[in-house]
Amino acid sequence: MSNKLVYSTDLGRIKEEKAKEDTVGDGNVRVRPEKKGRGGKVVTVISGLPLTGNDLKAYAKTLKKRCGGGGAVKDGTIELQGDHVDVMVDVLKKAGYDAKRSGG
Repeated sequence: MSNKLVYSTDLGRIKEEKAKEDTVGDGNVRVRPEKKGRGGKVVTVISGLPLTGNDLKAYAKTLKKRCGGGGAVKDGTIELQGDHVDVMVDVLKKAGYDAKRSGG
């Protein structure tokens, strides 16, 4: 049996992970419908919220309850099932965010 090193955690992380600070953007929260690559179903995508981690997940849960549907948090954006763009823009403006409709 040879004594070759196959795996080691001695070095820790080799590649530094990029911080998610660039998702905050210019202070504008963008709400857009997205249909591409989703089997013809419309998804409302909310990006630019100045929240991260568990705060973003908790806010997504609130928004999902508001629109009565499902959704997910992916790459710093909130995806809600269904076309709820106008409702979400109103909800976000009432919450104090500078929300804008973008896309189609």
